Amino acid sequence: MEFAFYICGLIAILATLRVITHTNPVHALLYLIISLLAISGVFFALGAHFAGALEIIVYAGAIMVLFVFVVMMLNLGPASVAQERGWLKPGIWAGPVLLAALLLLELLYVLFVAPSGAAISGTTVDAKAVGISLFGPYLLVVELASMLLLAAAVTAFHLGRNEAKE
Repeated sequence: MEFAFYICGLIAILATLRVITHTNPVHALLYLIISLLAISGVFFALGAHFAGALEIIVYAGAIMVLFVFVVMMLNLGPASVAQERGWLKPGIWAGPVLLAALLLLELLYVLFVAPSGAAISGTTVDAKAVGISLFGPYLLVVELASMLLLAAAVTAFHLGRNEAKE
């Protein structure tokens, strides 16, 4: 599983660098999704299967869908349609597709080729323990994060309204 850890770590670093250096928000979101999937692979390689599954469900799933919807809400009108057509060229998708293919090949290797007992041993943390931790001493932090996401969505809506553009 050390192989999976290092490959996922390398993919996460490369994808995160592309998120930071990319000027197009849609492309940056694609690389951010790849980065979050690679980080979940790191969690799986370390034996934290629940944390890896939460990473995929919560971050790569729900929050990235929210980000994509916010970017779609900020559509600038007919001028952006030509720009979006330019984004659909095959060369633009090459980076995220290559990194996603590497993650897929690594997953297939871990599932079918690597020995099954290769996981790092440690204690297992179940969903109940994570829930008690999140909604026990960290309740304020969880609620503040949810309020921050709500404020960001409301702000994006108000910035993208048609009345505000006129």
